[in-house]
Amino acid sequence: MSILIADDDTSIIVALKLLLNSEGMASEACQTPDALLARIAEKNFKLALIDMNYCKDTTSGNEGLELISKIRKLDENIPIVVMTGWATIPLVVDAMQRGASDFIEKPWDNNRLLNIIHSQMRISEIGQRATRLSAENSLLQEQARQKIITSAPAMLKLLESAKRIAESDISVLITGENGTGKSLLASYVHENSKRRDASLITVNMGGISETTFESEMFGHVKGAFTDARTDRIGRVELAKDGSLFLDEIANMPMNQQAKILRLLEERQFEKLGASRSQPANVRFISATNADLGMLVRDKGFREDLLFRLNGVTLHVPALRERTEDIPLLANVFLEQARHHSSSVATHFSPETMALLQKYAWPGNIRELHHVIERAVLLALEEEIQPADLQLPSVHQADFSGDEDSDRAEQLATLSDMTLDEAESHLIMQALIMNNHDVEKTAEKLGLSRSALYRRLQKYGISL
Repeated sequence: MSILIADDDTSIIVALKLLLNSEGMASEACQTPDALLARIAEKNFKLALIDMNYCKDTTSGNEGLELISKIRKLDENIPIVVMTGWATIPLVVDAMQRGASDFIEKPWDNNRLLNIIHSQMRISEIGQRATRLSAENSLLQEQARQKIITSAPAMLKLLESAKRIAESDISVLITGENGTGKSLLASYVHENSKRRDASLITVNMGGISETTFESEMFGHVKGAFTDARTDRIGRVELAKDGSLFLDEIANMPMNQQAKILRLLEERQFEKLGASRSQPANVRFISATNADLGMLVRDKGFREDLLFRLNGVTLHVPALRERTEDIPLLANVFLEQARHHSSSVATHFSPETMALLQKYAWPGNIRELHHVIERAVLLALEEEIQPADLQLPSVHQADFSGDEDSDRAEQLATLSDMTLDEAESHLIMQALIMNNHDVEKTAEKLGLSRSALYRRLQKYGISL
């Protein structure tokens, strides 16, 4: 995205574009308010830099004020920086009240203008991130309000225990293979707790780089480091009075484990660059697919941290241990997929359902969901057939009786994919083969862990 400039003076536009270009920022320019509004209606911009006067015979700023109001109707979030050579206090106040983000007089100081632009874009980015977190939190809470789909005695007993535990503030450790629904159970605990009216904030502990860990978790104050141009709220503060869900905890480096241990022990934290501590009034829920006891023995996880996180353990059984849930889940996923596609598929053939229940599901519920979505798209008739599932032949050879033909069909399907589709497919297969272990999957694919996480984000693949 680029910065949008609006000014009726061509020399001003040229000067601004040169300045922004020298900072590596792309820009577009308009000379009238109508042209600027048309561009904002067409695409998104990082920031609008607008003049307050466009007619040669006026210095009132009324055109700029009206323009600010119209921009805000089109885009509530875009930062607006206004410029004028005829600044007065009432005009500045009116501009801010209508939605301007900042103000600068002509002729401007280049450094001050650039500082304003960088600051406003950073504030906007933080606001959008907070909005996304809020949206993610709402989604998780909505999922938790829905009944977790199960008829398996082991799962019903687990939900009963989770509901009883939720009433206290004890730390909860959720274990289980990847794809079993640990994050959904975390939401269930939060929604049945006394903190349900506050936020549930989720953090993938394996996805935070060491350089940004403290800023992401605890926040920072303006000036804490070179690029800290504004204050930032961390995840712990966002979870105030609510719950903090620490996912993939086994992937934390030891130095990060020490900082989380201090947070759990002292129930307070300090923003990066701040001199005062803040209370951490949150309920801690964590999750892992790893054997933490073995990691402790291998010196890969702190024993004292495990004691703090493991107030009570909830273990989510693998899908192969609750096969009675497969028909229930498959039919729910079928209905969900039908609502998002124009597929003719309406039900599973008896052979298909038998195959679904026979398959080992190394990727658990998440893999089942992906398989059903794909089958709905591939199905050519109302009844979904076994071939529509495209399950790995190694798990269905004895069912189909022809492993070689299954493998040939799988390779033919791969050849029809785009490069991105093929890469996404191979990553998914590698995750399944390595039981969704990030380290092993990255090693198998010849990638660094951070490179794998970038691809997971790119293709929307969740762990």
